[in-house]
Amino acid sequence: MAAPRDLISALSSLDFDLDYSSWNVRLMLIAGGFGFYAGIFAFGFLASLVLFATFRSLPIRDKVSWNLATTRASFGLLCYVAGLNALFIDPVLAADKITGQQGWAAFIILIAAGFFLYEIVALFIYDFVFWTFEIPSAAHHITAFIGCFGAAICSTAGHYLPVAALLSEMTTPFTCTSRILIKAGWSQTFIWKVDQWIVVHLFHCRMFLTYHLWWVSLNNYDRLVKSTTGLYVALFFFGLVLLTFMLVPYWTYMKTKQLLTPVHSTSTKSSSEENSEISIKKND
Repeated sequence: MAAPRDLISALSSLDFDLDYSSWNVRLMLIAGGFGFYAGIFAFGFLASLVLFATFRSLPIRDKVSWNLATTRASFGLLCYVAGLNALFIDPVLAADKITGQQGWAAFIILIAAGFFLYEIVALFIYDFVFWTFEIPSAAHHITAFIGCFGAAICSTAGHYLPVAALLSEMTTPFTCTSRILIKAGWSQTFIWKVDQWIVVHLFHCRMFLTYHLWWVSLNNYDRLVKSTTGLYVALFFFGLVLLTFMLVPYWTYMKTKQLLTPVHSTSTKSSSEENSEISIKKND
């Protein structure tokens, strides 16, 4: 019973020097990430009911979609801080991008694993209740969870690559804003167009981020293979291929299309249609 008390004490003092080899610590942080973002979803739902008349007028499916987006946006803000710190600030990770490790980075990876687990559960429930299946989102979050979990349990894996990869969530705060503005009927306003331009630009930045990850990993391929397991390397490159050649190009194209032909009315469109995602209706 000492580990939970030590963990709480460490977090309260912002001390990230924990025993990350302990499954107790790993599972508690993953569960903590899951619970924290599930709590943000619940709090956001109640707050939106109180604060926004537009939200209250939406059907339940769109209310859920709205709050899934705001929860992702809050995680995106964390990814900005962590990813930029790994890319430009932290001296340990900058000096050794393959085996360098930091306590704060291990903490973020485990919290991210909890978030992506929450996303998988939330999307599964959403798809089951509303009879839809969003293929890109499901593929992205399942792969991201496996990647974060793999980085968390592989004690010899460096933290630079997985934390830098989290910066690919940079688009989520702005896609959330875009969705809310569309729901409010502001898809023809200047502020929506500016936000959508930012979304498109950031998706191009995501492509450059994937190129950077390719450059770092391939230029240090021998060290990467020797310092980690074959399964970890295979999962890392599988996720990178998925992002580089499928998901990011597709989302960039669809968000550009949405900028040029914005949604005028949302009352008859599903959340998947509004976000230009692939959605399969099971009852078709």
